[in-house]
Amino acid sequence: MVDKIFATMGDLKVGKYAIMDDHPCRVMSVDKSKPGKHGAAKMNVVGISLRDSSKHSLMKPSDADCEVPIVERKRAQIVSVSGNSAQLMDLEGYETFEVTVPEEMAKDVEAGKEMEYMLVMGAKILQRVYESSGEKNEY
Repeated sequence: MVDKIFATMGDLKVGKYAIMDDHPCRVMSVDKSKPGKHGAAKMNVVGISLRDSSKHSLMKPSDADCEVPIVERKRAQIVSVSGNSAQLMDLEGYETFEVTVPEEMAKDVEAGKEMEYMLVMGAKILQRVYESSGEKNEY
């Protein structure tokens, strides 16, 4: 299974994803310097890790390659909740798996509700809880 692909630094935009320091990150800012007398323009990209919300940066020439994670958005139903972990069932493949629920989501996670999660580099990252009326709570 392929977890990442390659793109050029010039293709990165705010809101897209990039791998920085072996962390899949959402790009928060992109700064591009002017090309010098003998070199290409440099790009400074700052991102927030999808795993632990830590800040990472990447500085390379604008024509250099960078790694981009493959991000899949999926939906699952909450089967059960026990403490700070929840058992989810994927709505496409019907596989069940257990994830740790972040503190800010804990009050909304209940058995029977649906959730959206991202599958990034083998990790399942919870995104939002859907209410029974179809509303969604984003985090």
